[in-house]
Amino acid sequence: MRLYHGSNVLVEEPRLLHVNKSSDFGRGFYLTSSREQAARWAELQSKRRKEGIPMVSIFEIDDAELLDLTVLEYKQADNDWLQMITKNRKNIIYEEKFDIIVGPVADDFTMDVLNLYFSGRYSEEEALKRLLPQKLKDQYVFKTEEAIKRLEFVGGEKA
Repeated sequence: MRLYHGSNVLVEEPRLLHVNKSSDFGRGFYLTSSREQAARWAELQSKRRKEGIPMVSIFEIDDAELLDLTVLEYKQADNDWLQMITKNRKNIIYEEKFDIIVGPVADDFTMDVLNLYFSGRYSEEEALKRLLPQKLKDQYVFKTEEAIKRLEFVGGEKA
């Protein structure tokens, strides 16, 4: 499987950063199967950091490498996914027990709905109803060193 990582630098050796990020699935190394999505992330990172150039790093992982890892997969934006996103976006700390989490990405197009849900203006049912018709891209979050070492860097290119 080919996965892409967007950043303001080329990332040949992924690593876990020990910062408290309020990202969708918490701390980890984020990738996507969409080159287009990775390029957007790269552009955004370059603008936010005001340095570097937008780069897409390309990785591969053999599906067989996933068999002995603990993987949590959200097939769609459902109640469990929304609760995971809410906990992480609000920095609610809980014990991690997964090597990899896979699921839809809450991007700029979904944040208005999520913010209305976080503020209590939308119920869980209403938020999911508004999110489901959107074509959400995916994200793969490698949360442990054991998972990260399975990734093989195959190249990089400007976004």
